[in-house]
Amino acid sequence: MPFAPVVETPRLTLRPPSGGDRDAWVALHRDARTYAHAPHAMATSDAAAEEVFEASRQHWDDRGFGVWVAQDRTSGEVVGVCGLKELHGDAHFLNLYYRLGFDHLGRGLGREMSRVSSAVAVEHLPSLPVWALVKEVNTPSVRTALASGFDRVGTRVLRDDLPDEAPSTVFAAPRAESMAAFDTATRDQVLDLWVRTNDAGGAVGFLPGAARSRVDEALRAHEASMASGHAVAVLLRSAADSRVVGVSFLVQGSNPLLDHTRSVYRVMTDPDRRGQNLGRLLMAATHRVARESGVQILTLSVRSGTGISRFYETCGYHESGRVLGAIRVTDGDERDDITMTRRLDTRTLTPDPRG
Repeated sequence: MPFAPVVETPRLTLRPPSGGDRDAWVALHRDARTYAHAPHAMATSDAAAEEVFEASRQHWDDRGFGVWVAQDRTSGEVVGVCGLKELHGDAHFLNLYYRLGFDHLGRGLGREMSRVSSAVAVEHLPSLPVWALVKEVNTPSVRTALASGFDRVGTRVLRDDLPDEAPSTVFAAPRAESMAAFDTATRDQVLDLWVRTNDAGGAVGFLPGAARSRVDEALRAHEASMASGHAVAVLLRSAADSRVVGVSFLVQGSNPLLDHTRSVYRVMTDPDRRGQNLGRLLMAATHRVARESGVQILTLSVRSGTGISRFYETCGYHESGRVLGAIRVTDGDERDDITMTRRLDTRTLTPDPRG
């Protein structure tokens, strides 16, 4: 799937490696201080590090994605590398990889890079499992994997492991899927997720404490739209046990002039897993499903005063309309109904000069 090869995070610019990055790459992969948890995994020579550098560049040429060079957006300094490699063998998967320069450890940059890498994989890259292979003794990398939305799903012996070394833990990203109808177990999980999200204060149609029967009625309305072919549900399932940890609905309007657009409703992730990147992964999955259906523009509505619009901005959305005071939470507490929009194609959002 084509995507912009240069990606920005709050602090970093991620770009494909160029010939001028060779020295920085070699220095990074020959610094023993960054291999404290696996000294034997460090490149054995500058030439060996250069070999991996060229292979990484070739991966970009062959597949259109790979490991980025991470630059500080302010200083332009190369602080590390991160991204995904497609690996074959007894398993076929996308391997999440990152390495930071020693002077940049402890700043949360690994988490920042890993979270955006996993979202890009879900939205744009081949439909393969996304894994991070981490030694449990490497506590910072374990925390990074968990904060990126990954679950422990097993262990794996790596090619360069020592004979007496513990295997790596396999952390896997949630699995994304779309559904036009729910089976009984999935429906129960979606309803439970909606109730728990609502009770946790999520702006998903009700006030906290709303009766489960009222939420069930709203879910039935979405199911009716799904049955008519005007909506699909986008799900995130835990890689560990396949439970639903996120859901959104893509809804098509009745106006044929708007067939290239969809509205996104009820964006919900497991409230017990807040801060684990599930929201970003769910939006990535939603974009993927919409794009594969030929959709070019997505819109969604948010309630002012929640701060959630900032999250959607990080997902590429822009405010495109606002009705002041349209949402009355309680008497005396009126919020704006904000419409946010994102294009999924290569065009930008610009107003029609004809007015």
